[in-house]
Amino acid sequence: MTKQIAIAGAIAAKPRNAGHAWQFLQYLLGFRRLGYEVLFVDSVAELDPDAAHIGVRWVEEVMRSHGLAGAWTVDLGEGRHAGRSRELTREHVRSSDLLLNVMGFLTDDELLADAQRRVFLDTDPGFAQMWHALGLADPMGGHDVHVTIAGRIGQADCSIPTCGIDWRTTWQPVVLDAWPRVTAAPARPFTSVASWRGAYGPIDYEGRRYGLRAHEFRRFAELPRMTGRHFDLALSIHPRDHQDVRLLRRKGWSLISPGRIASSTGGYRGFITESSAELMVAKGIYVESRGGWFSERSICYLASGRPVLAQDTGLGELPTGDGLLTFSDVDEAVAGVEAIASDYPRHARAARELAEAQFDSDKVLSRLLEVL
Repeated sequence: MTKQIAIAGAIAAKPRNAGHAWQFLQYLLGFRRLGYEVLFVDSVAELDPDAAHIGVRWVEEVMRSHGLAGAWTVDLGEGRHAGRSRELTREHVRSSDLLLNVMGFLTDDELLADAQRRVFLDTDPGFAQMWHALGLADPMGGHDVHVTIAGRIGQADCSIPTCGIDWRTTWQPVVLDAWPRVTAAPARPFTSVASWRGAYGPIDYEGRRYGLRAHEFRRFAELPRMTGRHFDLALSIHPRDHQDVRLLRRKGWSLISPGRIASSTGGYRGFITESSAELMVAKGIYVESRGGWFSERSICYLASGRPVLAQDTGLGELPTGDGLLTFSDVDEAVAGVEAIASDYPRHARAARELAEAQFDSDKVLSRLLEVL
């Protein structure tokens, strides 16, 4: 008997954002490796017609380029769907072992009611929980099981509220066959792909402001000068942040338009595999809440055999020091850059080994199915 899973999320709303698309592809391709017939469920019902058209074409391109043609549907509103029809979508959801609803994106009452098991997957830990605690929104409601990538949720020094929910935890997966180890010499220095502010604003919760990546990155603006090394930063930043752009350029950062490297899933992968290593500066909310968030992008670097220097968000459960190094302040970041550069082959080998041990989609998704 065929095993089926439906995964709901938003790719269409972020056209030409290949890094975002890869986050969903890891689950779709990973579950397919485990023998599941997968279906990706998206919606453009709230977008204007031009944006909706562009979004649908982007979903179609992403799915087709990864052997998932026919394994997607986009709700156009008023009962109309692009890709798989609504009737066949409902049939797939009804027959699925579970519906994985990323950040509660799917709000279609009919499809949610069709699902045998509704699983909320939290990939932006802190936001949904604090919104709920503040009475601002509740994307977590109406689900049977709740999963988060905040591995430290519920611990005394983690300030992410549990909201009375019994959270299951998981790492994010990487499909190792889709991200093979690269042995060629890197063509780029340390790199990063980032959104300066992201889709959500800061949150004031229990007397503390939980900020964004912009607030953290400014703390490390001196890194190129202090290390004497180059850093390529593919940064999505709004024109209103022109003062930050000037600051970064003045301090020696090489800014690259994300459109140059992330407009296709292959181009995005190429940028990562050409890099020497990743410098990962996290959103303030991840750092301050100590939930143990780790970027799906960083996992792609590791799988490619590219070391990662990551800002510490409470990553004590991961082995660090070889392939993955962490920092909390600019002096530790400088030390991490020099440590990777001084013994690069060792860190490159360890990066791939860490991805195989901790983030292999076969292991991560099999364990997720067990805990569900």
